[in-house]
Amino acid sequence: MNRKLLTGNAAAAWGARLAGIDYVPAFPITPQTEIIETLSGWFERGELQGRMTVLESEHSMITAAGAAAATGVRVFTATSSQGLLHAMEMIYTVTGWRAPFVLVNVSRGLSSPITLEPDHNDVLAARDSGFIQIHCANCQEVLDTMLIAYRLAEHQSIRLPIIVNLDGFYLSFTREPVEIPDQSEAREFVGEFDPGQIKFRASMPESQAVAVLGGSPYSYFRYETHLAMLEALNVYPEIADEFNARFGRFHGLLECFECDDADYLFVMMGCFATKAKDAVLRLREAGIKIGLLRPRLIRPFPSAAIAAAVSEKKALAVIDQNLSIGKGGILHAEIASVLYGIGQAPPILASFIGGLGGRDISQEEFFEIAQTLINASKTGETPPPRLLYTAREFKELKNLRAIAQVERQQLKENQP
Repeated sequence: MNRKLLTGNAAAAWGARLAGIDYVPAFPITPQTEIIETLSGWFERGELQGRMTVLESEHSMITAAGAAAATGVRVFTATSSQGLLHAMEMIYTVTGWRAPFVLVNVSRGLSSPITLEPDHNDVLAARDSGFIQIHCANCQEVLDTMLIAYRLAEHQSIRLPIIVNLDGFYLSFTREPVEIPDQSEAREFVGEFDPGQIKFRASMPESQAVAVLGGSPYSYFRYETHLAMLEALNVYPEIADEFNARFGRFHGLLECFECDDADYLFVMMGCFATKAKDAVLRLREAGIKIGLLRPRLIRPFPSAAIAAAVSEKKALAVIDQNLSIGKGGILHAEIASVLYGIGQAPPILASFIGGLGGRDISQEEFFEIAQTLINASKTGETPPPRLLYTAREFKELKNLRAIAQVERQQLKENQP
């Protein structure tokens, strides 16, 4: 095992390399391109055996990934943002094929307006597709999760593709010290891909739920996929425990930071949760018993584990780096479904939208959120949903709008 400074993108590439991938269908898109460039260099220099093919679109890329995995090939690919949406038809299709491969999504906010910085609306658009989703918070976790993901995807009782998600720019291009396992040890952990019954053979045709079918068989195949994903909630902890025993790092269904004696919790996913950790430590120095709950799996959703983690708390603040327009925070709605029936007095649940398009969340805002939870626990009233946005930001936005209006007027006056 050796230790290197790696970006999140490079950590993803190393995870794919250590897993022993055979095939990489690819299409470049910012901020994911470094992953493909790194793998391409290894293929070209002979450091990695296999094949990379650059396709004409993400739609074709996912089609190729699913088709290759269905023939027994270990496949890796990556995308981001609009690329994931362009592939969405095939994102749904390949889960019906039960073709296990790993797709890294480097989250980037969706247009319009356009941004190159992260939020989670791109990856959460795929939450109902049948892809398992694992969300990472640091570069070491990205590499480790790649190895765990192949074990999980290829498990005989699951056989589903997996999205490993990391936040663009904040994590994709941040360099952190990363422990790189020995190649032989990593391959021993991941094991060989045994395609079993999923492998297509011309001499042995089998049903893979791809034909045009009526409602009855369609319902059967779709629900069978649902049950396979739920089985991941049983299989994942076993794989995580084995990974911890072998490499000394534990990545459970949830990360619970300072949760045991906490009265209040921040609930977040992705790398912005590391900002919340710092806030938790500062707030505890001020005498406030608060912790952080970070779900790593979003699909399947670890409802029972979350219910156990929050059942004795006074109030929760879900800080969503996404926005379901017309509804609100997506993770907030998921957590609310867990709290239904949790007991006579479930914790108060507050919703905050923060970090859209990569907007920073300041320590002062975390402190204000904590104070909101304390006040709510005293009054027993749920605070209204809130967008994290400062008066200074609003003033700057009004200035930009005023400049745009002046320019528009000048253009109008100069027209013949």
